[in-house]
Amino acid sequence: MTFNIILKMKLKITSLVALSALAMNLVQAQKPNIIVILADDMGYSDIGCYGSEIATPNIDRLAANGLRFRSFYNNGKCCPTRASLLTGLYNHEVGVGNMVTKADVPYQEGSYQGFLNKQCVTLAEVLRTAGYSTYMSGKWHVGERQEHWPLQRGFDKYFGLISGACSYFEIPKDPPLRTMAYGNKSWTPPAEGFYMTDAISDSAVAFLKSHNRTKRDNPFFMYIAYTAPHWPLHALDEDIKKYDGIYDKGWDSIRNERYRKMVRLGIIGEKLKLSPRTSKIPSWDEAENKKLWIRRMQVYAAMIDRMDQGIGRVISTLEKLKKTENTLIIFLSDNGGANENASSENFNKPGVLTGEKGSSDSYKEPWANVSNTPYRYYKNWMHEGGIITPLIVDWPNVLKGNGTLTNQVGHVIDIMPTLLEVAGAKYPEQFKGNTIKKLRGVSLVPAFRGTAVERTNPLFWEHSGGQAMRQGNWKIVRKNNRPWELYNLETDPTELVNLSEKESVRLKKMTALYEMWEREVGVNALNNKTTEE
Repeated sequence: MTFNIILKMKLKITSLVALSALAMNLVQAQKPNIIVILADDMGYSDIGCYGSEIATPNIDRLAANGLRFRSFYNNGKCCPTRASLLTGLYNHEVGVGNMVTKADVPYQEGSYQGFLNKQCVTLAEVLRTAGYSTYMSGKWHVGERQEHWPLQRGFDKYFGLISGACSYFEIPKDPPLRTMAYGNKSWTPPAEGFYMTDAISDSAVAFLKSHNRTKRDNPFFMYIAYTAPHWPLHALDEDIKKYDGIYDKGWDSIRNERYRKMVRLGIIGEKLKLSPRTSKIPSWDEAENKKLWIRRMQVYAAMIDRMDQGIGRVISTLEKLKKTENTLIIFLSDNGGANENASSENFNKPGVLTGEKGSSDSYKEPWANVSNTPYRYYKNWMHEGGIITPLIVDWPNVLKGNGTLTNQVGHVIDIMPTLLEVAGAKYPEQFKGNTIKKLRGVSLVPAFRGTAVERTNPLFWEHSGGQAMRQGNWKIVRKNNRPWELYNLETDPTELVNLSEKESVRLKKMTALYEMWEREVGVNALNNKTTEE
């Protein structure tokens, strides 16, 4: 046997040993505790470790110890994202093609029924079969009838908001009525001393402590779904005051500062072009009522700050319970920053200062454009600004704390297969007598090891007039059935150079694939329209 052959054999054995060591790390942590944290209507650049001036030391700490994705996607709107995150399927496949159906409104079964169907399983339902205790604190928003609440979909304990956006200080008695629940019972917050973000954090901490007392030998899965920083803009005075003077310079300066910080952090490359303001956004010098605009962004920042404080208490509780090392934490947002106008909501009380109880306001397009730096457009759009999210993964037993960034592309449909792999859980073909649809996502565990995620199919989006598909580095996208746009995200991630005419053959092939997907998952063309622009 020659020396070269012997050397090659030794190198092969060494490589196998190295791979085995990585595999052993995952096996040893095969049943980690799992926490998924979802922010609501938070843009790509709204946390410190992705470029923001907002104080998020606890989220930043997760990033410093773990892994950050540069290109991770949600579904561009709250209900569709939550449906895919919980099931590993496209939202139409599970019955949430659009928004939830109100509890007292008739529905028609199918892609737009407005609650999770029986042809899917949730993370809680599958992880429970693998020995996990399952908890949720926060916004549900994938089924408002009581038979569709969290405890009916695999969670052992639940506290939070069943429905969508609501006051952070109260549940208004007048329409639009919202529902909060503790377990299977409706719950009404106290008249004083209640703040939604703190209540969600408090419940998450309480569930952790209760688990440690009663089921400490079981691994746990906890889903923490904050309503922050979704409008209405409500925050506590002590948090708002932290941002006095920060936003006096206006949205143009803040957006440019975030862009430069993102380049320094390595979130985006130096050659990436910052998208321009839309025609609806004036320059800061031309803006009217600057004092109100400043106040809006101060309150928005304070809401994210308070959420980060709550996440810090969750992390501190894990440390006290000595569960930090083998707990996998994932943090992301359900869509990009929202350019919506909340001032018409009928729980608004005229004359109340933005941020206070009884007010109803949003930060609107100029500041949403800052949140989504450097990308174009907003929530409800399938352009990058609407669907790209920070994605942070922290798992001390496996990710060894060097603040790694990855270019691997991920989607909320990937969270289910990822968590099932690390938990050693099996995705079922049948569940409670129902045939379950095959997973759409792929495991992101290879990205944890620094290797390529194996994805053979394109990624697809459709919601409320927005449509898109990403295949490799190429993306088609449009709004309200306008002509398709085509972008090369490798060279033009901010979607500034439309190549639909130059690459017409590619466009035709991609749109054909997209139309096939729409038929497959049950997209209804009548739902492809929205006035929210």
